[in-house]
Amino acid sequence: MTLPQWRFGTSSPDPTTESVHLPPMPAYAYQAIDAQGRTQRGVLQSDTPRAARSLLRERGLHPLEVSSVREQDARSGGWSRGLGTQQLAVFARQLAVLVGSGLPIDEALSALAEGSEGAVRGRVLELRARVMEGSTLAAAMAEQSRLFPPLFRASVSAGEASGRLDRVLRELADHTERSAALRQRVLLALTYPLLLTVVALAVVTALMVYVVPQVTSVFAQHGQSLPWATVALMAISDAVRAGLLYALLVIAGGIIGGGLALRQERWRRAVHRALLRLPLLGRLLRTADSARFSATLALLTQSAVPLLDALPIATSVVQMLPLRDALQRVAVRVREGGALGRALAETGKFPAISVRLIQSGERSGRLDEMLGEAARHQERELESALGVLSTVLGPLVILLVGGVVLFIVLAILLPIFDLNSLVR
Repeated sequence: MTLPQWRFGTSSPDPTTESVHLPPMPAYAYQAIDAQGRTQRGVLQSDTPRAARSLLRERGLHPLEVSSVREQDARSGGWSRGLGTQQLAVFARQLAVLVGSGLPIDEALSALAEGSEGAVRGRVLELRARVMEGSTLAAAMAEQSRLFPPLFRASVSAGEASGRLDRVLRELADHTERSAALRQRVLLALTYPLLLTVVALAVVTALMVYVVPQVTSVFAQHGQSLPWATVALMAISDAVRAGLLYALLVIAGGIIGGGLALRQERWRRAVHRALLRLPLLGRLLRTADSARFSATLALLTQSAVPLLDALPIATSVVQMLPLRDALQRVAVRVREGGALGRALAETGKFPAISVRLIQSGERSGRLDEMLGEAARHQERELESALGVLSTVLGPLVILLVGGVVLFIVLAILLPIFDLNSLVR
């Protein structure tokens, strides 16, 4: 199967010039108005901006702005906004299918562009133009560094060099999807207890600010002696009402100040170090980062990327800065001639089973297979940790909130029981 060379804004080639090699046409992003006065945006290929405007007029559009995608990249320093993880996975999988079917890279990219929309289509067309100019796909991706992470660029480069580009792209798509699923599972495990805590605090605050004062004011009017629980509840309610505004200001200031502080690496490192020391959450974060590192390094080594080049890329996917620092020291040891498994063991920050698997892979010459096995083991450990987290934190928050509500109810009901006894 051969797809046509899609060329926008040109007439059919003259038969006498079919053998002449035509330079690739650049991609242009446009904004135009149609006959109904609606704004239309898109991307097309043409020889010059003037030819692009003429093509838009032929389509019944009045061009407002036409600019080269490459010039936009130069002004913004690359992609102003990268693709999401799912979009990268879809791109890699579709390109793998097209390349695996025997299509040249430029025709495969042209087919992908036809099925894309908006900015994505423009960037894919720009990749195609660079490939037709003689660049490799990896070099073209390097010019779009905000779109394609180093993992993509290194793997594609190795795939092109080894002639296994379609296989490497499929592995990239699988790895990207697994990474996205892993991140989603971690976020869901942390979001549920956090959301439950926020809702519980909001409910208790509403009770203290609105409900409790109205009920306890009745007791104060009768002048009866109140139980200690009721007196404590009234004092807490008064304190909450008096300091609610200040508390909200402090919380807002803490969130803003914390966000600004986390932009500085030393504060972020201190926070990460504290998080890793927590009993349950620390284990969860450590396991997630270990799984990311092992899976990424496995993909790179399977793609024939040299270990010394793969280690910095695999280190960059690690989120916790103390673990990243340890892996940077590991890379130095390996560069000096040390074994990867031994260097990981010396840090003391990575699971012993994963380290043993890596050491076994180095001895048997199957490092890529053992890295993949270590990644799968860490993912199973992560599933277990997430299950424990969901099982423990959710019910714990519910119990704490139930205890607070029980105290409020008892503090309100005790004076009512005393009042009934006096009436009798």
